[in-house]
Amino acid sequence: MRSVGDEGKSQVVEIEFQSGTIYQYLDGPTAVYEELLGAESKGQYFNSEIRDSYACVRVNAKRRSADGG
Repeated sequence: MRSVGDEGKSQVVEIEFQSGTIYQYLDGPTAVYEELLGAESKGQYFNSEIRDSYACVRVNAKRRSADGG
């Protein structure tokens, strides 16, 4: 994971993966976001507690140019 954000009132947890792809996990309570941030293994927590537990929407996939920009 590259970054993680929480939309609070809307209960959306947004995760940007190393590929640059961003997903919003819907109805993700703030506690899930906080537990993810505090997890010893964020990948393991994501796989066991978020990936198959919440509906998600792919927001975008950033394209990397040949020059890295």
